[in-house]
Amino acid sequence: MFIIMKDQPKIAVLGGGSWATAIVKMLSENLTTVGWYMRSVYASEHIKINKHNPNYLSSAELHPSQLDLSNDINEVVSNYDILIFAIPSAFLTLELEKLTESLENKIIFSAIKGIVPESGLIVGEHFYEKYNIPYKNIGVITGPCHAEEVAMERLSYLTIACQDEEKATQISTFLKSRYIRTKISDDIIGTEYAAMLKNIFAIAAGISHGLGYGDNFQSVLMSNSIREMNRFIRKVHQMNRNINNSAYLGDLLVTGYSTFSRNRMFGNMIGKGYTVKSAMFEMSMVAEGYYASESAYKIKEQNKTITPIIDAVYAVLYQGKDAKTTFTKLTEQLD
Repeated sequence: MFIIMKDQPKIAVLGGGSWATAIVKMLSENLTTVGWYMRSVYASEHIKINKHNPNYLSSAELHPSQLDLSNDINEVVSNYDILIFAIPSAFLTLELEKLTESLENKIIFSAIKGIVPESGLIVGEHFYEKYNIPYKNIGVITGPCHAEEVAMERLSYLTIACQDEEKATQISTFLKSRYIRTKISDDIIGTEYAAMLKNIFAIAAGISHGLGYGDNFQSVLMSNSIREMNRFIRKVHQMNRNINNSAYLGDLLVTGYSTFSRNRMFGNMIGKGYTVKSAMFEMSMVAEGYYASESAYKIKEQNKTITPIIDAVYAVLYQGKDAKTTFTKLTEQLD
């Protein structure tokens, strides 16, 4: 059922994974045409014939007649005004290096919940610093919303953040439907850092579960995680925000507890004794928290923020410290 609106904006999604597929599904509820860039020729051709993504979120039914599919990033950038990036942060630079078309005057929304490893910046900051996109033309799509539940059309909530309220409202309008609720925010920096940090805390939740800690400890870990998130974000970007809102606390909880969480799954494998390399090899999807933990650790060192959970995850993933010993020490630092 489409909401037919005059003068529909030209919106494209860049990325071929689960979250990109979910966003395309959401937009398809309201737009007659959605641009979609993905690298895989096989996947795009499969979607045209079989009406689903063969590699990710294959249960989500797609409508090829609404999709302007392309394997050429420059074609999509040239033809569309609003670009929603849903490419894993680890591969974003590689994709952007293909660009010959200018991003000037484009509106960029990031649906990437991570830090760009090459620059150490969250995605919005990366586009601002490296591509001179003004913050008024940068937005963030975040919130407690697993792609798998979007595919099943289970009620989900998104927060659309942008300094320009009109742009946030516009994107919000085209994402919402009977199973998607949306709200807008002007905290573009805080919501994006929250989206990055919650993945690290989800890895911590997974490690603790893999080590055999129970629900009682998990609740303490989550309680400490939201406070740690608040300390971290306040040091990076001070403004009035309610850390208990769904874009912060809600996203943390669903990522920390859900069986759909790839970051929790990754941590669980580490807790059970997998090496970092073997756990990454076993997973078919990127665990954003792995890359985020290194960048977050560097930022917290510069800002001198107290972050025992980030420290513990970093120690296990990057310093080769024993997970059991590290988390035993962590239990003494939480309350």
